[in-house]
This record gives sequence, C-alpha cells and structure tokens, in this order.
Amino acid sequence: MLRSAHSTRKVSFLSLLMFLSAALVWHIDEGFAQSPERPNIVWIVGENFSNDFACYGQKLVRTPHVDGLARSGVRFVNAFATSPVCAPSRSCFMLGMYQTTTDTHHMRSHRDDEFQLPPGVRPMTHRLKDAGYYTANVTHIGEERVGTGKLDLNFVNEGELYDTNLWDDLRGEEPFFAQVNLPEAEYDIYDRKSAEKKRVPWVGEEWHPKIANEDNVTPPPYYPDHPVVRQEWARYLNSVSGADVRVGQILERLKKDGVDERTIVIFFGDNGRLTARGIHWPFDQGIRVPLVIRDAKALPQLTEQQTGGVVSDQMVSLLDLTATTLAFAGIARPLGMQSRNFLGQQPDPPRKYAFAARDRIDETQVTMRSVHDAQYHYVRNFTPGAGFETLNRYKEKCFLVKPLMRELKAEGKLSGTPLWLMQPFPNEMLFDHQADPHEVHDLAKSDEPEHQQALVRFREALEVWMVESGDRGHIQEQPEVVSPFLKEMHDWFGTPDWAMDTIPSSWRDQ
Repeated sequence: MLRSAHSTRKVSFLSLLMFLSAALVWHIDEGFAQSPERPNIVWIVGENFSNDFACYGQKLVRTPHVDGLARSGVRFVNAFATSPVCAPSRSCFMLGMYQTTTDTHHMRSHRDDEFQLPPGVRPMTHRLKDAGYYTANVTHIGEERVGTGKLDLNFVNEGELYDTNLWDDLRGEEPFFAQVNLPEAEYDIYDRKSAEKKRVPWVGEEWHPKIANEDNVTPPPYYPDHPVVRQEWARYLNSVSGADVRVGQILERLKKDGVDERTIVIFFGDNGRLTARGIHWPFDQGIRVPLVIRDAKALPQLTEQQTGGVVSDQMVSLLDLTATTLAFAGIARPLGMQSRNFLGQQPDPPRKYAFAARDRIDETQVTMRSVHDAQYHYVRNFTPGAGFETLNRYKEKCFLVKPLMRELKAEGKLSGTPLWLMQPFPNEMLFDHQADPHEVHDLAKSDEPEHQQALVRFREALEVWMVESGDRGHIQEQPEVVSPFLKEMHDWFGTPDWAMDTIPSSWRDQ
C-alpha cells in the first residue's frame, strides 16, 4: 500500500507539473500573438568546416561576408559540435538534446522504423511555429540555388518541420526563421555513382575562387608532404571561399527585402573539416566549428559587450544553439532541455566543458567520446584496435589522402607524425590544444603532474556526463540493423581490393 500511495502521489505531482507547464506555454503563446516586435532569425549552416575562415586567421581563403558578420557581431573561437558527423550533430541542435540521450547518435539511424522522439522532446522549428514564426529550410533565392534543403536528421516521424523551402515565401511572413544549408564543403556524391569514379569532385569546385593551390598551401603536419595531400587541402580551402560567396547572396537578399536590420544572422558549421583526419573523428579538427552571430540592429537582443567585433573564448556547444535561438524568439527553455542560452540579456552560466561523441558512422562501428575545456582536449576510445586506418568506404573512396597514406605506409615511406597517425588509437588521449593546435603530441602518458591531474579531471567529467546525460553509446545495435549499411556503402562507394574478404562473394561481381 505504501508503494501504491507513493506512486499515486508521484503521478499526481507530475500531472500537476505538466498542467502548470502547459498553462505557462499557453500564457507565453498568447503574449506572442500580441507582440510583433520579434527578430527574424537566419541560420546559415556550413557543411564540414572548422575555423578556416579569414576572420579566424586562415590566409589562403577569401571570406569577406563571414568576416563582415564577425566585424559587426561576435565570433566564438571555442565552439564545438557534439558529433564529428552531420546527422547526429544536426539531430542534437535541432532538438536541444544530446544525440546520445535521444537515441539519435548513430549516423543515419531510424530512417525506416517507427522510432519517435522521447516524450517532451520536440524539434525546435515546432516550438518556433507555435510561437508564431514562419519557418523555411531554404533551397532557392529566386532562381539561385543557395541551399541543399538538407535535413539528415535521425528522426523522421515528427511531422513537417518547415513551412517552405523558398526564400520568396518569406515576404510578409515576419517574424520568420530561415535555415540555409550550404552545399559547401561536400563531395558531389549524391548521384550514388561514386564507386565508378577515379576521383570524386567537390560540390562547386569548378567555380570556387582559386585562392589556394598545390604550390602555396601548407597542410597540417600529420599528413605527408605529397602532391595529393596539397591538392586536397587546397580544394578544401577553396570550398571555404566558395561558401562565403553563397553567404553573400543571402546577406544581399536580406538587404534587398528590407529586413536586414530586423534579422539575427547565425553562421556556423555542423561539424569539423571535410578532411581525412577531420570529419568522423572526434579530434579537434573534426568537432571545432566556426560560429559567428550578428544581432538585429533594429531589434537588438545582445548587450553592447556582445557585439561590434567581439571575439569570445567562451566554451560553446552547438547543443546550445537551440536554447539561444529560442531565447532570441522570446521562448523560455523547456524544462529538461539540455541546451543552454549562451548569449543575450540573461544568458545561462557558461560551460566549463564541451562534450562530443562518435558512434557508428555508415558501416563503421567505432565508439569514442571527447571532452574539451579552455586548454585541454581529452579523447576516450572505447573500441580497441580502432584507428585512422579503420575501414570506412566513403572515406576510402572520396578522401584520397587516406588510401595514399595506407600505400605509403606499406612501402615504408611514412615517418614521424604521419606514421604516428596510422597507429591504432590508445584507450585515451590528452592534447593541449593551446600549445598543440594540430593535436600531434599525446600527453596521456606524460609524467608531468599538470597532465596527470588533467587526466583525472577529464575522466571524472566524462563519467559524470555519460551518467547524467543517459549516454546510450554502450548499447550496441543489432547486426540486422548494421548490415544494410554495409551493403549500401559497398554499392555506393565500392570496397577497396585489400578489404574484399569483408564482403560476401556474391557482391563482387555486381
């Protein structure tokens, strides 16, 4: 009887709490209907970029439009994605919940099952629409294609997320929220014929400004000095310049439509670099992203100290874009949302740590976790034997540096840092990203007291986060879930000759 009475009281309390929360939301929504003076909000989302824009110090790019946003707004130098690959990262900042909490942490999962989000977890655009915002996932401005319309979310059963995909439909619909997913930086892979090509082109490389070239670039030191490495690094940097051209088209249209001064513009990358050691791996290059926010001049939301070319070293997770965007729209953060508001008149306390997670990506099952603070970066590998060489067909086909390094290693032509990168990952790694921005000096085995103390601190921080956030990384997917990805990746990108024994013989003649 005691247990039954306790359960009844608990249910009654939760029911009352839900009623009060609903009443509060109703009250807020009523206020929205009477308050037209709310800013428009535009997210410009770059694919696969780290801090490689001119305003971040990169010399071999031309990025006047992103740089202009930084000069009039605030530029964050310690912003991190929660995943080094797009679908989990996007699922996180669309919901304001870690992907590892909501079971959206595996790459392109839950696309053809009955999965639905946990109770109370809703897409951000639904919350904005409830508050009177018109929403768009923009592909075209007039006849000009500026966005992909990409969703790539690990949930598909939550209903329509946007009202339109055309910029022209925003006219007369203020306040609006518009998301533009830039085509850069990405390989041109969606004809699904990549397996037939010797070299997969980059989206837009035929017109991207050619600021970088094979002769003037200096690739990161964990790659060998080789023409292919220099060519690929130049292609990536030129994609940065190409993305800025599209940013300029968006900003020009805001001015032409007369809404520029009523619009907050947020530019960021969804995960790190489209390079061999970048995307997919939770090293700094795979999760550190650009983040620049420019206020709405006529409807300011930021303080004077947060705009006008400010550079912030605050620790920011892309998780926090959700609550911050909702705050700009006048929407209180829902109870239980893990996202924090990091900007504006009443920001939440800043984060000490930024957490990230890598789980299954395509057919490749590797589990890793990452913790950044202002100085150090801790990486935990839960998959013994995994490393840079681990097979992923997309990366073997498109990222020419990876098979090149495999070949050079077999020929005994790798040494130093590139050879170090080709070894299996240890169980844990520690980098001082202030002194070692390329993360080539692993301090986990250091005898220095400062490094040992940092290790203890990060281990504890990670363990607490995994428990408190309900990290589902320890729950393995069933083989019947993973095996279709193996077939899809084989058909799409092919299987290298050295790995043909990993596939059924019936696939080899197809």
